[in-house]
Amino acid sequence: MGYYDTKKGIEEYILRSQDWEGPKLVKILKKYIPKHATLLELGIGPGRDFELLQKIYQATGSDKSERFLERYKKTHKGSRLVKLDAISIKTNKKFDCIYSNRVLHHLTKPELKRSLARQNEVLNQDGIAFHTFWKGKITEKKRGLLFVYYQKEQLEKILKQHFDVLELETFSGDEKDDSIYVVLKKN
Repeated sequence: MGYYDTKKGIEEYILRSQDWEGPKLVKILKKYIPKHATLLELGIGPGRDFELLQKIYQATGSDKSERFLERYKKTHKGSRLVKLDAISIKTNKKFDCIYSNRVLHHLTKPELKRSLARQNEVLNQDGIAFHTFWKGKITEKKRGLLFVYYQKEQLEKILKQHFDVLELETFSGDEKDDSIYVVLKKN
């Protein structure tokens, strides 16, 4: 059983992530995706970003953790939710945008490449992907979870294999300039 499949893990994550910059990130995304576009969020976690995204887009939320999905369903009946992992993204639907906030850094570099290839397949023509990553040079395990940190140049090289990079910028998450956001366009 993984960290996000336990009640304790979910409660710790909710406390730790409560100040993350979802509203600021969604504001950036709005420059690229029109209202009412279809959007898939990978890894909704407690659903803070998903709540914002649903107000603007035809949003579908996904997570690998059944516990996160069940928790969100209890208080947000009628939300479009599916159980998906961020690598295989097993869906027959197509979307105008795929969004994730601090999710893809849990993937190994080969898994990230597979995820990006699959995202490209799941996106509509001229689709946009928006993701955030931790900035740094290390790979570590915390609480049984993998964390892969990236430098901008290294990340850009991986992303360009599947997408045109429209923006790749640092921003402040927990500390000054400790994170990177990317806006990608299906090529």
